[in-house]
Amino acid sequence: MPYSNKKVLTRFLKWRYRNISNRTFIQIMSLIVGFLAGLVAVTVKNTTYFIESLLKKGIVFSENQLYFILPTIGLTLVYLYVKFIHKEPLQHAVSSIIFSLSKKRGLLKLKDIYTPLITAPLTVGFGGSVGLLGPAVKSGSAVSSNLSRFFHIDAKTRTLLVACASAGAIASIFQSPIAAIIFAVEVFTLDLTMMSMLPLLLASISGVLTSYFFLGNEVLFSFSLSEGFKLEDTAFYVLLGVGTGFASIYFTKMYFAILSLFKKLKSPKYKLLVGGVAIGIMLYAIPPLYGEGFGFINNLLDGDHLKALGTTPFDAFTDNIWVVIALLFGITIFKAIAMTTTIGAGGAGGVFIPTMVMGSALGNVVAKVINNLGLGLSVSESNFTLIGMAGLIAGVIHAPLTAIFLIAEITGGYQLFVPLMITAAISYLITKNALDYTIYTKELAKIGALLSHNKDQMVLGLMEMDDVVEKNFKPVHPKMSLGEMLHQSVSKSKRNLFPVLDDEKKLIGIIVLDDIRPMMFDTELYDTVFVKNLMHAPPEIIFYETDNMKQVMKKFQDSGAWNLPVIKNGKYEGFISKSKMLTAYRRKLINYSQ
Repeated sequence: MPYSNKKVLTRFLKWRYRNISNRTFIQIMSLIVGFLAGLVAVTVKNTTYFIESLLKKGIVFSENQLYFILPTIGLTLVYLYVKFIHKEPLQHAVSSIIFSLSKKRGLLKLKDIYTPLITAPLTVGFGGSVGLLGPAVKSGSAVSSNLSRFFHIDAKTRTLLVACASAGAIASIFQSPIAAIIFAVEVFTLDLTMMSMLPLLLASISGVLTSYFFLGNEVLFSFSLSEGFKLEDTAFYVLLGVGTGFASIYFTKMYFAILSLFKKLKSPKYKLLVGGVAIGIMLYAIPPLYGEGFGFINNLLDGDHLKALGTTPFDAFTDNIWVVIALLFGITIFKAIAMTTTIGAGGAGGVFIPTMVMGSALGNVVAKVINNLGLGLSVSESNFTLIGMAGLIAGVIHAPLTAIFLIAEITGGYQLFVPLMITAAISYLITKNALDYTIYTKELAKIGALLSHNKDQMVLGLMEMDDVVEKNFKPVHPKMSLGEMLHQSVSKSKRNLFPVLDDEKKLIGIIVLDDIRPMMFDTELYDTVFVKNLMHAPPEIIFYETDNMKQVMKKFQDSGAWNLPVIKNGKYEGFISKSKMLTAYRRKLINYSQ
């Protein structure tokens, strides 16, 4: 930053500290962040729709044969951008935000603002079967993070403003301000207090107003509720909850299984080629898998399943309702495969909207099966389509309240609150008992970067090992005599613990002052007793790369030790003392709770 600009910023910050309270400034910032996140969401959505509209005529003209090459073209463009401009692998949007909040004090890179705005439209516009919500949230969060850093905002407030950005982006895309707030609380595990509620509310309002300003009263789902909740349908909603619960487990396991297959392909070019061809084949057979899939959902809500399915190789058989049901069930199965293939092949996109598409298809299938069993049963296919979406959202991302309020808000279907609660709760309970972690959180849990509503777990997750490692211990060599050790290390150290290191600085043991106290003043032993005769193994070892702070705390509890050595890259790094760790924990807890 030029000196003159830096001087202006310094003056502004001084003026702000004198004239605007911190609380008021946060509220102002939340409005700005909500607006910018909303603007980002509108931009990514309109850019994608523009690309889709350009390609639509070509798809129709080619009788769907263009589906075979479009995903490969889109993935190639993303690959070229990542290789020559971004220059690092794309990360899952929501997971990377949670990692940033947990381990990087909410700091996101400047290029995280514009990269999702380029890669997501290219991926989705050319047929990638992923959503735009994740990239919009990532870009908005990066705007908030960099704006917070520019105004010298502390890490805790930065976390709140990143959550505000996510609320603003979601409110803008879905025009659902309440669900946006709940998403921020459920997914980013914020404490819902009045201090956090008001900024989230302001950001959400700002985001939705931005959407109205640029898009008018355009809504995602043009649906008006015609049938409310009927008590006699309760059992069917329970059945749908069970179905969406198992579908959520399938969705999550399929996601990790396909990603593991793509990891075996070392070259990004092979991933691109395999993924592009696979997506192209799926799109040709099942056109609704193209892009996000909001058009598919709208057609199902309108009761037009033929339009929802589009032109397929099975058009000659769609007069048979059971063929239609089979095709819709195929979308339920293949949406998860197409989505994960897109991500595994190097595409950019989110998982939230694909869960909605899969849920809508499954809900419609369940309703059609009930209505065509020949038992005289009748349920609303539109209602089941809506509630199926809520069931998948609740199960896949473990966010039942977000699912309930989102579907209720975007459709105006508040009369369906009871069945929404039934289906979402059952789906969530089944999935939560079967899977400890979601697509967002599984990898984060492995490295101890997972945020949690449990304050103890949250604080341990926020702590950094570098903050508690102490390095002022005098090392000794195993070939040192007792006399050398006393003169070169013990006499110069303020600690009562000495790591024994070999020539390569690898830890081979430790010596505690109590071990040598009885012989310290026996000069006859100075040249006859050596360190290798006195050392012993530490009660436990902390591994810098693999142990998180929760595991470190457990090692202290299990070993009963007051100091444990830390190994980094196979070599001795230092010690962590229980007293320093508990002090750091207490400070972090006080800061987090305030």
